[in-house]
Amino acid sequence: MFKAIADVLRSIGGAIATVVTLPFRAIARLFGGASDSAHGRH
Repeated sequence: MFKAIADVLRSIGGAIATVVTLPFRAIARLFGGASDSAHGRH
C-alpha cells in the first residue's frame, strides 16, 4: 500500500520537475546560444 503511494508520488514529482525545469532549460539554451555567438565560438 505505502509502496504504491510512494511510486505515485515519485512519478508526480518527476512530472512536476520536468515541467518546472523545461522553461529554465529553454532560457539557458537561449542565453547559452547568445553568449556563444557573442564570443564568436560557434
